[in-house]
Amino acid sequence: MTSKEILQTYRKIAVVGLSSNSNRASHGVSHYMQNCGYEITPVNPNEVEVLGQKSYASLDEVPGDIEIVDVFRRSEFVPDVVDAAIRRHAKVIWMQLGVRHDAAAKKAREAGLEVLMDNCILQEHMRVFGFGKNPFAT
Repeated sequence: MTSKEILQTYRKIAVVGLSSNSNRASHGVSHYMQNCGYEITPVNPNEVEVLGQKSYASLDEVPGDIEIVDVFRRSEFVPDVVDAAIRRHAKVIWMQLGVRHDAAAKKAREAGLEVLMDNCILQEHMRVFGFGKNPFAT
């Protein structure tokens, strides 16, 4: 799938490392995606609620389906995130700018997940849809 197809197909994003600090990239990116119609689920054991949504300590605790796992953690933490995403039958692992782990990406692909590395979901959304456009609007 292309990034455009991913962003058009999936609307549930679990953001691993989402911070309530509005100065953090994870917060700004997630706020933007939420405003574009995506369902954001914070995954951060140090948060109770972010962007009006309950935060979960791990992907394993998130109720319901997870489609995109957006990773705002350092690269050394990616293998554990990928393992959890595989257990949860996520569809996509999206590693933000500066985050890449080739072995974990290979494992995710072998399990059938789409993988993007070192790529900002906000920048990609803006590139393919334009600023603040909702790809789900009819």
